[in-house]
Amino acid sequence: MSTPISTTGLRKRYGRVDALDGLDLTVDSGQVHGFLGPNGAGKSTTIRILLGLARPTGGTARVFDADPWTHAADLHRRIAYVPGDVDIWPNISGGEAIDLLSRLRGDGRGAAYAAEKRRLCDVFHFDPRKKGRAYSKGNRQKVALIAAFAVAADLYILDEPTSGLDPLMEVVFQDEIARVRAAGATVLLSSHILSEVEQLCDRVSIIRRGRIVESGTLADMRHLTRTEVSFAATATATAAAAAAIPGAEDAAEQNGRVSISLASDAVAAALPRLAVLGVEGLRVAPPSLEELFLRHYGEAAPAPAEAHR
Repeated sequence: MSTPISTTGLRKRYGRVDALDGLDLTVDSGQVHGFLGPNGAGKSTTIRILLGLARPTGGTARVFDADPWTHAADLHRRIAYVPGDVDIWPNISGGEAIDLLSRLRGDGRGAAYAAEKRRLCDVFHFDPRKKGRAYSKGNRQKVALIAAFAVAADLYILDEPTSGLDPLMEVVFQDEIARVRAAGATVLLSSHILSEVEQLCDRVSIIRRGRIVESGTLADMRHLTRTEVSFAATATATAAAAAAIPGAEDAAEQNGRVSISLASDAVAAALPRLAVLGVEGLRVAPPSLEELFLRHYGEAAPAPAEAHR
């Protein structure tokens, strides 16, 4: 079976700015592959090239061993794409928009399609009868998601697909990803939600300034994950006391709260120590992906080329 996605030395230049600077990315068949990086790192530029919407300046990009720039029409029959910011036609209904998007991929008719569309509308709590102008951002996102999942694809390219969805709908999205993966599809998932990536992805590639800086399984990359712990400052629960907890880093007190950073596998051992301090108002949360990138790779300012995303 051909490799769903493969890029070698991929470059894209906008004027004097390199949006991609020698990107090497491989996504194997049947994987859910996380594609992560700070804003401006080149994620959306890469996706545009893979979809045949932008032509690379140098290097090669292959989707199912074909050049996406010259074989876009054929490839799009095998690809389902969901962007992070969906616009739909204001004067047609959501159901009509789903049908139109599905037919562009060669389906969107027949009893099997109609049944799958109804199922997806039900699980996503989506009313397909309203006009496009009446939909919120989250409902516009559902139009793209339902259209993507209603017609089976070999490759799903998802760029911040849960943007605007509430937590319940994010769970539905995760269930649908599990379903298409079980059917043998491949997924490239760009997301800023760390928990989503941890739950769904087999492998992760991190892009910074147009290059892949790390790639591997999540187990290989556990050194990136840290958990933020905070609690109300008291006479015993101080920043100095928190700093003495094994594995604690970045102990600080601000606005009446003490915060520390712990390696994810050190949280369980730290909880008894926190109990001894008598902490109040305890909060435990994973850091955002953006915080992880800044911590491990330094600040990566958005490149001007991202205006062309």
